[in-house]
Amino acid sequence: QEPFVADEYIERLAWRTPGGGSRGGEAFDPKRLLEEFVNHIQELQVMDERIQRKVEKLEQQCQKEAKEFAKKVQELQKSNQVAFQHFQELDEHISYVATKVCHLGDQLEGVNTPRQRAVEAQKLMKYFNEFLDGELKSDVFTNSEKIKEAADIIQKLHLIAQELPFDRFSEVKSKIASKYHDLECQLIQEFTSAQRRGEISRMREVAAVLLHFKGYSHCVDVYIKQCQEGAFLRNDVFEDAAILCQRVNKQVGEIFSNPETVLAKLIQNIFEIKLQSYVKDQLEEHRKSDAEQYLKNLYDLYTRTTNLSSKLMEFNLGTDKQTFLSKLIKAIFISYLENYIEVEIGYLKSRSAMILQRYYDSKNHQKRSIGTGGIQDLKERLRQRTNLPLGPSIDTHGETFLSQEVVVNLLQETKQAFERCHRLSDPSDLPKNAFRIFSMLVEFLCTEHIDYALETGLAGIPSSDSKNANLYFLDVVHQANTIFHLFDKQFNDHLMPLISSSPKLSECLQKKKDIIEQMEVKLDMGIDRTLNCMIGQMKHILAAEQKKTDFKPEDENNVLIQYTNACVKVCGYVRKQVEKIRNSMDGKNVDTVLMELGVRFHRLIYEHLQQYSYSCMGGMLAICDVAEYRKCAKDFKIALVLQLFDTLHALCNLLVVAPDNLKQVCSGEQLANLDKNILHSFVQLRVDYRSARLARHFS
Repeated sequence: QEPFVADEYIERLAWRTPGGGSRGGEAFDPKRLLEEFVNHIQELQVMDERIQRKVEKLEQQCQKEAKEFAKKVQELQKSNQVAFQHFQELDEHISYVATKVCHLGDQLEGVNTPRQRAVEAQKLMKYFNEFLDGELKSDVFTNSEKIKEAADIIQKLHLIAQELPFDRFSEVKSKIASKYHDLECQLIQEFTSAQRRGEISRMREVAAVLLHFKGYSHCVDVYIKQCQEGAFLRNDVFEDAAILCQRVNKQVGEIFSNPETVLAKLIQNIFEIKLQSYVKDQLEEHRKSDAEQYLKNLYDLYTRTTNLSSKLMEFNLGTDKQTFLSKLIKAIFISYLENYIEVEIGYLKSRSAMILQRYYDSKNHQKRSIGTGGIQDLKERLRQRTNLPLGPSIDTHGETFLSQEVVVNLLQETKQAFERCHRLSDPSDLPKNAFRIFSMLVEFLCTEHIDYALETGLAGIPSSDSKNANLYFLDVVHQANTIFHLFDKQFNDHLMPLISSSPKLSECLQKKKDIIEQMEVKLDMGIDRTLNCMIGQMKHILAAEQKKTDFKPEDENNVLIQYTNACVKVCGYVRKQVEKIRNSMDGKNVDTVLMELGVRFHRLIYEHLQQYSYSCMGGMLAICDVAEYRKCAKDFKIALVLQLFDTLHALCNLLVVAPDNLKQVCSGEQLANLDKNILHSFVQLRVDYRSARLARHFS
């Protein structure tokens, strides 16, 4: 038995043999164990022989049955082959019979079809005779429930009557036509009643009958008219139209054999009657009286109409539904879209002018006219070349005449104009129309507002020798910079998508570049003159506060101050201006302006120091002043400015150094590269310069 393990089998055999498996109480007997093994081997051999004989017997029996089975399979194959041959013969016989039957059917049909036609013709002749006699007796004409059969007959009689000569059959043709018309009216009435009852199956039956009548189109018209009854009860005619079309789309296929034509006719009816009337009422009310409301309504109505068209594109309306719907929209709006851009430009112009005028009125400011041509152009060229103020200075009382609220309003109006232009303009006219709107923005925002503020700001900058001048031009710069960022953002976000693939792109970019350059010239001019005023203010402070005795005190041993009062006031003034410049500008412009101011500041202090003579203690005080100026220069955060003041500080050391050390100091790192005349000019400022000893050491 499985699983068989030989070692375990031997162990069990030895354990069952007396004296074979125990080493405990009973003595181990190898002879008895050997005898038991020999006997057991003999038993196993006998069992093996018996099993072998049984296996041989079973194999013989299996071989015998296999032969019998193979013989039986061969007999079955022969029987199957015979049956297959019989089946082929039967199939051929059936095909032969079927051919005969089909031939016979064709012959019968050939006989039956003319017979049926003859019977049908006989019936039509019978009905025709009734019309000829003037009395309709047949049940099909008198029984209202057989209207379908009557319609089929009268339709055929109507076709026959049209072929008959009028002079002989005028009366009967008239009667048939009258009956044809009556049945047509009855069918349409039946269709109408079924539609009101909501009986789709009956509507389908009547529509199928009317399909061969001339009044089939009238049936469709009735269906369309009744579909719209009670469909437009809300204020939103577009939503009502979409819901109606969706409902009819589900129903029309169950009623008519050409549902796409019926649905297209319904949509055409809605557009040409409902929507056109609604659009006209909404637009004509404001067309001449309120341009703003007219444009808003036009944009809204056109958008809602195109959205409705997009929803209707989901339905089956025939082959070219895109063109079909586009024509319907165009028919409604063509009279309004033809002159849209003229209305848009006119409104934008008047609206922008009103926004600006309202702002200037709020400031009680009468806008000055900035002339062009002739003398004004000459003044402009002279001012650009000489940077001199031409004409009287205007006191603006700190007003920049720039308003972010005005700018936001102008940009908002223009943004809405761009959106309307994108939606309402023909694709071929879109770049041209967008450019016209952009030109309006440039005119009113850039020219009439920003440029005017720059001109006014330039005129308000005092001369460089004015005392206690208020400098407001940097506020103009700051606001103009902010406004132009907004202008540039609208250019990129709203104008660029409309002109990006047209020749107008280069024209717009050039116009934008020209206006930027024009403004930059005036900004540069104003900043330059403002810097001159700052330097002028510093000169006034130095002239008023700096005394000659500051650097040549009467009592050399009793100097109690660390730096002069003039230095303190100048540094305080400079720090305020540096902070103002940082707040007014951004990017590299800050560094450029601060570097220019720093260079001029250094030149001023350099020239100022050249005006005095210095004693030993006065020279120390000058060094302290320059150290304070240098500390102030660090606020500029410009390497060149700090370097200039470092050099100036080193030059001031020449005012106090001992005569014997002058040459060593002049050859130091900071002064070695300076022109000798500059060094000499500083040494000459010493009160002891004329002493022979000092002159000899410096020569």
